[in-house]
Amino acid sequence: MSQTPFHLTGRDIWVIGGAGYLGQAVVNLLTQLGASVLCVDLPGRASAARGVTPAGLDAADIPALEAFIQEQLSTRGTPHGLVVMTYASTAKRFDDLRAEDFDMANHGNLTATFTLARAAGNAMAASGGGSLVLFSSMYGAVSPDPSVYEAPMNPNPVEYGVGKAGILQLTRYLAVHYGPAKVRCNAVSPGPFPNPAIQRDQPAFVERLSQKVPLGRVGQAPEIAGAVAFLLGDASSYVNGQNLAVDGGWTVW
Repeated sequence: MSQTPFHLTGRDIWVIGGAGYLGQAVVNLLTQLGASVLCVDLPGRASAARGVTPAGLDAADIPALEAFIQEQLSTRGTPHGLVVMTYASTAKRFDDLRAEDFDMANHGNLTATFTLARAAGNAMAASGGGSLVLFSSMYGAVSPDPSVYEAPMNPNPVEYGVGKAGILQLTRYLAVHYGPAKVRCNAVSPGPFPNPAIQRDQPAFVERLSQKVPLGRVGQAPEIAGAVAFLLGDASSYVNGQNLAVDGGWTVW
């Protein structure tokens, strides 16, 4: 362990889904801590910045995803850390959800994350170690409260929570599978982090979310980044297979 465990100097980190509301905050902090970051998102979303290499990819396209991973491993090398922040959801109401919609969402949530984590994990294991950080959600552990989602808001969709629950089990499995090769795998479960547009346009909804949180407010994007940086760095070197809830206490009552 380094003498200053809260740094990432010299580390190469891949952040998949790094151009979103939470992803941008994660990428910014990782570069501030000294990491080089490969920021991957849908084509046209990621942008270059100091310490950041942008790339466009639809992670749900598994053949393209597999080819992308192999290309990056060949040209960039094995990453020290992988953060998977992508997700898929239909935003449909429960009775409107078709079986093919459910399959599509789980393909984007679980299959894509599994493909990324296995490829990076195998490369890390062959290189002597690394850290995998997967993204679950408070709704991977508890059900949405319908009273929070008054019109015009739709209840958080069932396929989203099912996929995020699956991420928690994938995290535990990978932690056991890769542990002997010094590759750790942990999850982060954000609580209510409505994006700026929702905060601006739906203040009543944001207030209802806040009332469900012991801290009495929703989260702000930079508050998720520290948890990710912790799990990537030496400060968490003996943390493996865990789910770090960053939810203001949402899931404790």
